[in-house]
Amino acid sequence: MPKHAYHGRLSVVVPVKNEQDNVEPLVREIAAALTGSATFEIIYVNDGSTDATQARLEALKTEFPMLRVIRHRASCGQSRAVTTGVVSARYEWIATLDGDGQNDPADIPVLLETLGDPTQPANLELIAGWRSKRRDTALRRLSSKVANAVRSRLLRDATPDTGCGLKVFARETFLQLPNFDHMHRFLPALVMRNGGAVLSVPVRHRPRERGTSKYGVHNRLWVGIVDLFGVAWLQRRVRLPLIEPDSDR
Repeated sequence: MPKHAYHGRLSVVVPVKNEQDNVEPLVREIAAALTGSATFEIIYVNDGSTDATQARLEALKTEFPMLRVIRHRASCGQSRAVTTGVVSARYEWIATLDGDGQNDPADIPVLLETLGDPTQPANLELIAGWRSKRRDTALRRLSSKVANAVRSRLLRDATPDTGCGLKVFARETFLQLPNFDHMHRFLPALVMRNGGAVLSVPVRHRPRERGTSKYGVHNRLWVGIVDLFGVAWLQRRVRLPLIEPDSDR
């Protein structure tokens, strides 16, 4: 049996900041994608929004009893928001997706299907979405392409698109990883460093229809270079033991 077996229970974690117009349509899409196929909860982490995001989330809780809302009084960043959601999650497996509506919740079941595939490694602990056809501006596509190429060459994480917000992973694994600002961009490398296997699966990517992006070249590419060398440092200092079975059993 896999180390972290999937038993049909899923916590969907969505970090958001100032996404008032995307909240309702995305909650509805998540519920539609998972109803009937899983026992699930939806955890929105409001990372210090200054618009009507909180009010609109609260208004949805009556219609969607599986919706939970956690609020950061001040913005702590996307990685911290994801961590808050994972720590609060009730179920063993986590799905994350961005709150801007560019990830398609209908792809979550596609990623979950791999967990029941007997051909996959028993230590599969993260399935990463791969936006093979990006729906972003040319500048954002270029910055992501450069960042992915540099990261892949240095970290050898065998992941073509670590920036995709759509991921499925074992909660226990995530809680064992080093936690730092921007860590969500390096989850595949960190999971592999911890002894887990990682798989990338092509997913859809949609253009942003409402609101404005919180990322640009500065905070998506250049800031990540510092973190990149930090993760490379962590990789060089890990020692994974080979555990022998107990001879008395």
